[in-house]
Amino acid sequence: MSAAERAALPFIIDLPPGFQLVEGRAAPGAQVYSARKAGKTYLMIYAGPTSQFPIYDGDHVTVGGRVSVVTTEGQRRIAMEHLFQRATEPAEIHVWVMAQDGADRDEAERIAQTVDPK
Repeated sequence: MSAAERAALPFIIDLPPGFQLVEGRAAPGAQVYSARKAGKTYLMIYAGPTSQFPIYDGDHVTVGGRVSVVTTEGQRRIAMEHLFQRATEPAEIHVWVMAQDGADRDEAERIAQTVDPK
């Protein structure tokens, strides 16, 4: 994705070196993006009128203008997904972690925390 295409997105995201943001197919009026590294999808982002939030089971926590689903594994709490609701288009920006374990999931969670609507 070019710098101009990233600038036109309705959100910001901080991708570490080696990651790329790839636009996928979505329904009319919506866009879906994946953050990938070496062909592996770490997280997904939906921007459109109505997301399928929540995908994961867990506690719903509202902080900083977003609703997050947080799960507990042992002593750790992991934010598996986030939903931003807006008065402007796109009405919803939904971010969810795809990497399911280990260092990949930790990296995906860190990246997901950097997503904010513009």
